[in-house]
This record gives sequence, C-alpha cells and structure tokens, in this order.
Amino acid sequence: MSRIRSISFGAVLIFITISFITSCVLPVLAADQPAWLEIHSAHFTVITDAGDKKGREVALRFEQMRAVFSSLLTKDRLNQPVPLTILALKNDKAYYQAAPLRQGQPIDVPGFFLPGEDQHFIVLNLFEDESWRSVTHDFAHMLLNYNYPPAQGWFDEGLAEYFSSIRLDNKEVEIGGDPELSASYHEDLLGNQRQTNPAKSLTELLGAQVWLSLPDLFTMKHDTSTYNEGTHHTLYYAESWMVMHYLLHEKKLPETGAFFGLVLNKHVPVEQAIQQAYGMSADQMEQAVKDYFHSQSALITAVDSARTKSGDPDHPLNDTNPAQTYRFPAPVGPDDSAIISKPLPDAEARAIYAGVQIRIPERREAGLKELQTLATQPTTADVKAQAKLDKKEKENKNPEDEETLPSNAIGNEVAHRILAWDHIQHAEFEDALTELGNAAALNPRDMWVRYYLSTVKYRAAQAKHTDIQGLANMMLDLKAVLEWYPELADAYDLLALARNEGGGPTAAMQAERAAMNLSPRDERYVYHLAQIYIASKKWEAAEALLDRLKNSSNPQIAALAKDRMNEVGSQRKYGMVGANPAQPKFELQKSPFDVLEQDAAKRAVTADENGEGDKRQTKFFRGRLVSVDCSQTPSAVLTVTSEGVVLKLRAVDSKTLLLIGADGFSCAWRDRSVTVNYKPGGLVDGDLVSLEIH
Repeated sequence: MSRIRSISFGAVLIFITISFITSCVLPVLAADQPAWLEIHSAHFTVITDAGDKKGREVALRFEQMRAVFSSLLTKDRLNQPVPLTILALKNDKAYYQAAPLRQGQPIDVPGFFLPGEDQHFIVLNLFEDESWRSVTHDFAHMLLNYNYPPAQGWFDEGLAEYFSSIRLDNKEVEIGGDPELSASYHEDLLGNQRQTNPAKSLTELLGAQVWLSLPDLFTMKHDTSTYNEGTHHTLYYAESWMVMHYLLHEKKLPETGAFFGLVLNKHVPVEQAIQQAYGMSADQMEQAVKDYFHSQSALITAVDSARTKSGDPDHPLNDTNPAQTYRFPAPVGPDDSAIISKPLPDAEARAIYAGVQIRIPERREAGLKELQTLATQPTTADVKAQAKLDKKEKENKNPEDEETLPSNAIGNEVAHRILAWDHIQHAEFEDALTELGNAAALNPRDMWVRYYLSTVKYRAAQAKHTDIQGLANMMLDLKAVLEWYPELADAYDLLALARNEGGGPTAAMQAERAAMNLSPRDERYVYHLAQIYIASKKWEAAEALLDRLKNSSNPQIAALAKDRMNEVGSQRKYGMVGANPAQPKFELQKSPFDVLEQDAAKRAVTADENGEGDKRQTKFFRGRLVSVDCSQTPSAVLTVTSEGVVLKLRAVDSKTLLLIGADGFSCAWRDRSVTVNYKPGGLVDGDLVSLEIH
C-alpha cells in the first residue's frame, strides 16, 4: 500500500508552474499575514481566510450560542459526539462556489449546515454581517439531537425556532423574538426603498388563523431526522414556537420530559398524558398558551415596525431589529474563552474546502478534482528532497545511503485522508485503504486516519459478511482516537462491535452505552446494543430493544429489528440462529500503520545491540491454540498452529499480556481459536504482543 516513488523532473516542473499560477490569483498578503488560519476554541474549530479578529469572533459567537442553549435545557454540560468545523470565508465568490444550489442558483442565505457521519461542517460568508445567525436553527437541532432524549416534532421545531431568534454581542444576549419576521421594505445603495412582500411571520400566522388543537399538534408527524425542512412560515412551526416559548418561560421542561415518557415509552394517549404531566387538560393548556401569546406585546410591536415604511430621513428604514422579549448578560465573553489561533498551510485549507464541496452533490466534481490534484501534486518538501537526491546522484553518491525523501507518499496528507473517507462512503474499501496508507505515511499522528481505518475494517466485514480483520489493532486504534476526542460516539460504537466480536460482551456493553449516552437519538447504537445482548444470551433485554426499534420511523432500522426479532425467537428455542450459509473468509488486509512499521524496519541499519528498544516488526497469526505451558511463571509459552504451521510464542508476563475476548489469562486453555500479534525471534518463535480469544 505504501508508495515509494521518485519525483520526475516533469512533476517538479508542473508543481512549480501550479505554484506560480496560484501565487498570481491569490491576493498579495503581508509577509507576517497568513492566508488561512486554524482557530480553536473550547468546542469548535474555525478555518478562515478572513483574518484573526473575525475568526476569533466566529468562535466566540458559537461558544456563546452553545452556552445559551445549555441554559435553555438547564444542563451543566452538552455533548458534542460529532466534531464540528466552521469554514468562515471572507468573500462571496469563495462562499457561493461551495454553497448548495436551489433551482440552479446558490442559496441566498449567508451560511449553511452540512451534517456528516464523521464530522459536521458549518460554512459562513463573512462578507455578510452576523452570518452565523443563518445557521442557528440547524445548530439548535444538532445540539438537541445529542443532548435530549427522543421527542416529538413540535418540541424540536419549537425549540429550534425559539433559539434561532437569538442575537449576541460581547456583552448581552437577546432572545424570544419572532425568528421568521422580515421587513416589508428594503433599502438599496442609493437609499431608495422598495417593497419586498415577505412571507407571513410566525406572529402574524398565530394572530390571523385558527390554531391547531394541542392534541393535533402533539400527534402531527414531522420528520426530525433531516435538516432539509423547507419553509418555516407555517402554522405548525408558529404554534410549536409559541408552545415552547410558553414552556420555557413557565419553566415546564421537567413536566415536558414526563409527558414524553408517558407518550413515547408507555404509549399513553396524548390528552391523558397532558393531564398527568402538566396537571391541566389539553383545552386548559391550549388556552394558557394562547393567553401567553397575547400577552407578548413586543411581538406585535415588532410586526408593526417591520411592516411600516419609515418617513424619517435620518432613519429611512423601518426597524428590523426591535427589542426582543428577553435580555441577559452574555454567558461567555471575549475574556472568558480561551481561543488559540495558528497559521494553516494553504494546501490543507484547499483540501478542507474541497472536502466540503464533495459532500454537496452539485459541487462534488469540482471538489474531487481539487483533492486529486492536491493528493498527487508534490509538496515543497518533496521537491526539495528530490533536488537533494538529484545532486547526490550527480556527485556519484549512493542515494540509498541515507533517507532523503520525507515520506513514502507524495501530496497533501489531508487530501488523501478526505479522499479515503469519500471512498468509504461509496464502499470502495480497497481504494480507501490505499489513501489511508498514503495519509499515514505522510502523518502517522493523524487520529482521523486511525478512526477511518477502523471504520473501513468494520464496513468491509459487513459488506463481505466476514469477521472484522485486524481486530486487536482496531481496538488499539480506537482507544487512541478516544484519547484524542473523548466524545466521539461512533468510536465507542465501533469499539463495542469489535469487543463483541472478540468475545468481550461486558466491555462491549459498556462502550455501546457510552455511545448511546453521547448520542441518545441514534438508533444504530440501540440496535447494536441489542446485538450484544443477543451474543450474551440476554434475550429479554434484546427483545425489549428490538420491540422498540421495529416501530422506528427509519425503515432500515425497523426492518433490521423485525428480522432480528425472528432470529432471537429461533435462537432461544433451538440454541442457534436460523440457517445461515457459511460466510466466506477473506485475506487480512494490512493496516497502513503495519506498513509504516515494515518500512521503518527496512530503514533500520542494524538491530539495537544495547537493549535501547525492541525494533522487531510485529506480525499477525490466526489459528488454534493447542496448549499453554506455565511451568516457568510468570512467563508462559503458547503453542499455536494453522495449516501445518506451528509456532511457540512466549508471554513474558502472562498477567500483564494484552487480552481480548477474555477477562484473565488461563493456563488451562486448549483447542481455542485465537488471533495473536507477536514479535518474531527470542527464546522461542516469538514474543506475544497481544492475544485474542474467539
């Protein structure tokens, strides 16, 4: 998988030419002013070309919004199980070349949210003031999904609408206004006003129409799993917004949680659940919400202001930012949040930008072209190393005498990594492994690569209906990933699946519950926990989860749950799952990190004679454990065989040996299927690194 290649003169010439062209089209910057910055706050990463001040402001605004949302839910901390990167662009052109299209034209809002399985993106056009306000609704949905149990559509949309009215500065927060209120008149650059005919605001909808009954609102189907909701100028959104307005003001979120417990878990009828949870009938609660709405005079005043053409020559436009219902000090200020800024190489910024493009269907082709260019274009370091190599050849020196190339792969590591994820999404696993190998060669410390590699192993096993290959290394990779990003729910999920396959059901349950706690609405994790229960023969627990999932609004999850329920019945009755054909086995695919170890071993001139470190290459072997010799404790010698090959492998200390699929080492093991990682040589055939019991 590792690509060892020299860089031709033609490639160098192409690189120099591209670099010259790029320097001509990019704006000229001062020597001390980087084109791109990577800015880190406590919970977000901002990638920007708009300068340090604006980049820090974006990071601060999102930290403030996060803190306000936390206070709305009365939670001390919020989960963020999927990393979020904010791409903040300084001009219209760069923004609109990445923005989604609607009816063939770029969207007319200065920001959009792009969800993903591995990470989320928010893209902002900083040419527009307060562009972050355009993503507040989706931002609220994201936080709600990870920090509140499954709820009904009216709750999610009502809270997202309420939150999206937010306005912030460094000192104060305003919230509670009508988020869908637009001015009836717009002023052009010459000061002329023209009528815009905006859609009715939520306040106008509630004031002009008969309301939905509360039971009808609470039972109305609304897909909360998608971010493509369409217009919010409907009675459904208006009434949901006002119900949440009322519940938040009256501090009735605990009662609302009790309501969802009754309706969603115990299947109590809505009207009965309202009475039990809120202590009033549905009619009484509906009237209380209406009375609350009519008491909000600031909302009516705001509509009047937005619909009136101003005759004031000093303030020709009507007020589009009236005072909102509630004001309070900003929970996070510029001096309260640690924000770190550092330059970002241009090639990495271009790769991230292109990585956003390939996630948008109409931008995909342009993004792929840029990524492939970055992945195959020699870097400056590659060019310098090749020049050094050429010079040594001219001096008749042997270029193999020393390492001259910086790595075994060329191009930009981030581009290789993003291409790998794209291949994973399209089930192109061999191509994904190739790109991951190149990325790992260029930057072996990139935790994204280890996370993607674990994902490849699991998805390839699912697609081929075989065991996960390289299970022990996969677990080690995932543990490293979780040290890097402790809230990554998918890493916990993958670790649980690996542990379950490795025969460690208790540890698997712990990891899966961690994933569920971080992302309580992700039904994949619930289904995987049911699988772990089945493997542990915890039939009742598995059936309870599957019974819940078979009514899922996700048809794929519902179908899987129904099929699994049938299998559980057969397994409980006959002690085995229904007839399944023998699954084909596939060759183990080496990890990019295994390849790096091999390359490092080849480059080692001599073995370490003084015991400064074990430089032996780790090898993999799968077979049957024949016997265990514990006659010289604490060491033990294991005899493992497969297809006529017999290995005697020593555990230097059996008590500290890394075990997978077993709680403790046993000298009584016989005739067990095992997978081992070992270092060849020593007193016997090799020394054990890890032992996996199947």
